Amino acid sequence: MDRADVNELYYITPIGNVGSILQYGILSNNLASRLTHRSVAMPEIQALRMDKRIPGAGHLHDYVNLYFDAHNPMLSKVRQHNDIICVLRVDAGVLDLPGVIIADCNASSDYVRFYPVTLGLAAIDKDVLFARYWTHPDDIIKEWAHKSLKCAEVLIPDKVEPRWILAAYAANQTALASFTKLSTALTASIPDGIFF
Repeated sequence: MDRADVNELYYITPIGNVGSILQYGILSNNLASRLTHRSVAMPEIQALRMDKRIPGAGHLHDYVNLYFDAHNPMLSKVRQHNDIICVLRVDAGVLDLPGVIIADCNASSDYVRFYPVTLGLAAIDKDVLFARYWTHPDDIIKEWAHKSLKCAEVLIPDKVEPRWILAAYAANQTALASFTKLSTALTASIPDGIFF
């Protein structure tokens, strides 16, 4: 994958967190734990991430994790929360910030590799990453690997400043109405083909 293939990045969050995010930024898990917030993250995955250390860098929970593709297995897993979540659209310029790391698949995976940005982008197959479907009914190993690859991450140290947040996606009219009530400067829309 090339840098030109990355138009924006994505962060899944409850709409109730957006006000705080626009004040403090998108915070790493460790920094966010100091503030009152809601999470839709899966506890068993967070337990794996909590103790994971990036070779030559910090703990995974010291980084904000953004996705290359919002239409991914994580968003599928939280579909029961569609009325209360949004996907924040983040300027791809964050790739140029100091200390950014690319995880070539879900960062909690035992098989993840971590790279500096240029090498990380080159290591990702964009056709696999941006594939519409990741199910492989005849090959469970291939399906498991594809699910992980669809969740490749951009890891930003500590936080993503509010100025990098471009807009938001909502799954439905209920979520869009909740987002609109926040009266932020961000626009929100209901996209085709992202939510489940």
